[in-house]
Amino acid sequence: MKKALLFIIVLSCLLLNLSIGFAQDQAPVELHFTVWTGNEAHLAMLNGFATAFQETHPNVTVVFETIPFADYASTLTLRLAGTNPPDAGWLAERTALTFINAGVLSDLLPTLEATEGYDFADFSPSALELWSADGAVYGVPFSTSPGFIIFNRDIFTAAGVTAPDELLRQGEWTWESVAEIGAELTQDAPAGFYPLQQNLYVGEFWGAVMPYIWAYGGDAWTSDGECLLDSEGSVAGMQVLHDLIFESHVIPPPGEQVDFLSGQAAMTGGNLGQTLQLRDVGFEWGVVPLPAGPAGFLPVIGQAAIAAFNQSRHPEEAKDFIAFMTNAAGVATMSQFFPPARLSVLDSEAFVTTHPVLDAEQMRSVVIASSNAGRVLPAHPEFPKINLAAQAVFDTFLAPDADVAAVMSSMYGGRHLPSAAPVPVVKVKV
Repeated sequence: MKKALLFIIVLSCLLLNLSIGFAQDQAPVELHFTVWTGNEAHLAMLNGFATAFQETHPNVTVVFETIPFADYASTLTLRLAGTNPPDAGWLAERTALTFINAGVLSDLLPTLEATEGYDFADFSPSALELWSADGAVYGVPFSTSPGFIIFNRDIFTAAGVTAPDELLRQGEWTWESVAEIGAELTQDAPAGFYPLQQNLYVGEFWGAVMPYIWAYGGDAWTSDGECLLDSEGSVAGMQVLHDLIFESHVIPPPGEQVDFLSGQAAMTGGNLGQTLQLRDVGFEWGVVPLPAGPAGFLPVIGQAAIAAFNQSRHPEEAKDFIAFMTNAAGVATMSQFFPPARLSVLDSEAFVTTHPVLDAEQMRSVVIASSNAGRVLPAHPEFPKINLAAQAVFDTFLAPDADVAAVMSSMYGGRHLPSAAPVPVVKVKV
């Protein structure tokens, strides 16, 4: 009798523990996921992921929180240090090393490798380089997006000026030719028109200046932290940019806003996601890679990854959701906006033939070709400090009478940057 009673008590305890565990598994979970996009199409896609995830995780709700890109890194840092940390979110390439070194990112590799059918080996190794360290993976790239030029063909035709794609076919698509066609386009242009829309503002300038610096043989810094912003190539590239703004007036000066879509500019910088704006325009347009320079064709690639934060209140659910978003089907879904790091998606016929705006030839000759030749924007463990110091210096560059060489020398010229930690220089070969 005692043995039977003991058995019943033990069995009851086991059943109670199982029920408690089941209740905990089914307890409502709200994941907070930070992004820097407010684009309705992007958010609709992201919310679609959240809805689909609930089919296998009915207790999990995902809330996407938009933080403006200019404030994203600083706001995220404060959130992670406070009482309201997000669970997961986007991270840009420039701050990848900063967040990894701060120890706030979770290692995603165990979850990814344990997820059935995930196929982690399908990711381009070079695309993962910035986000991996000591056998851990701290971010899964969802966008490895090269910059390129979008142009209004009607403006070139009306002015009788050779269009960028024709210059490209002739092997003459360079920054020098941009200045030349810019001068032709401005001869009879109305006030407020500029050949090339490139909005320059203090606080977000790396993506604007690196195409010139790399094209002319310069760089930001070496892998061991030596600043190269005052090197001969960097100064030469920045001088070209300065001349395009203040000498030939190809690019609008700071403070003057120009809208390419309304015909105020003949060309603009863009990426795959931005081409969606071309669906309803009333002019004929085209796309070409970024111009080449003396150092060759070196497109700039902006990279972004999805990361889980150690401060998350629901770390396992956050990592599971990232695995769900970045499986082969998820990456294929995101590829309509963001060039993928998964080789199977990038090499698929669907990626080049089903884009809502660009045709297969444009996808291959511009997007994929630029991805193969490009380099990811510079990253550094102390990027926030470097960026803060460089902002003030860049402000002096955006003056008509700026001494470009002197300005670039004041950007840590001749010195090592704040940290001597190794810095990967990532060339994405997909």
